[in-house]
Amino acid sequence: MTFAFDQLVFAPADVDLTRSPLAGQLGVETYVLGAFNPGMTRLANGNLLLMVRIAEALRHPVKDQQIHAIRWTADGYVMDGWPLEMVDTRDPRKFLIPGGGWKVMALTSLSWLLPVELSADGTELVEVHYERAIAPRADYQCYGVEDARISKVGDRYLMTTCSVSPERHCTTLYSSDDALDWTLEGIVLDHQNKDMLIFEGKVGGKFFAQTRPLGDLYFAYPPGSEWRSGPSINLSASPDALHWKPYDRPGIRPHAATVATARMGGGSPPVMTEDGWLTLWHGVEPSGVVGIYRTYWSILDRDDPSVVVRTCHDAVLEPAPTLTEPIKELMYLDNVVFTTGIADAGDHWVVASGEADLACRITHIDKQVFAQREGTVPG
Repeated sequence: MTFAFDQLVFAPADVDLTRSPLAGQLGVETYVLGAFNPGMTRLANGNLLLMVRIAEALRHPVKDQQIHAIRWTADGYVMDGWPLEMVDTRDPRKFLIPGGGWKVMALTSLSWLLPVELSADGTELVEVHYERAIAPRADYQCYGVEDARISKVGDRYLMTTCSVSPERHCTTLYSSDDALDWTLEGIVLDHQNKDMLIFEGKVGGKFFAQTRPLGDLYFAYPPGSEWRSGPSINLSASPDALHWKPYDRPGIRPHAATVATARMGGGSPPVMTEDGWLTLWHGVEPSGVVGIYRTYWSILDRDDPSVVVRTCHDAVLEPAPTLTEPIKELMYLDNVVFTTGIADAGDHWVVASGEADLACRITHIDKQVFAQREGTVPG
């Protein structure tokens, strides 16, 4: 599929680490492992705002036969070290600490969020708002704040993030009147319920959200079912965006007709169209260490988002190696496009994604792509 615009708009070289929240605190060199997975919304001035995840990593994490990780504390940032013989370092993004009967890991980077203002069409960089960066400020965020998703409901902006710590791997909520100055509202979903996307509008007078709880056990569908067991995109409702009740009916489930969605999760916050709620989501085909991430779409019923009006088994966005070719020396991962934001631009959508866990990608997708046509299927 060809697009009128499909480019990287923000990459590690665009980040000034002298203005990082970590600057001057560790006494060692850090670098930007990735500037990616941007939440996106439209500001009052018409420009687009990306809330970019900056994964800031130690340039030399191994010292004196120990590998180190960065951790926030109320007194500042510190480094913790583990003996190399205790850990598995095959994945550059993390290291595993065996033992205990379950998976325990630490990250090779700490993530914070950087507001980046783009032109109204998303094609040009306008301003980087370092003074409004969002960094860890609570114990439950001590290993970082990740993967923002921004929704505007009425006159209020709501931003969900993943907060990472030994205490829990939870979803936290921020709110704002202008999408620049944010208030931390606290934890809204507990352990490993990732990819929480608040609908850009209410359903039946309630806030609605897509969620994606993770576990290590899933019960089997009966033989011949059209569905495959595994992580799925669930739904929750709330009277106030703080207290969420899981919806009794399932949301978007992995389909047995394709292995490309063997694992799945939410992408961009659902937006209302003439046909219902448009939602972009990611499916992961098993391959290599992390799999192949692609972006898919579905239209959900406007009054009951558990009903899929139509969808398509073909990806709308694929990983694009040609985009990362100019920065290939920074690559540590491939085969990943991770969509995280959408904005209306008249006859097309502006779609924001993370490319290769490295940079921010903006794509203009014609609205006709999501119309009833050959290749689309009922939910």
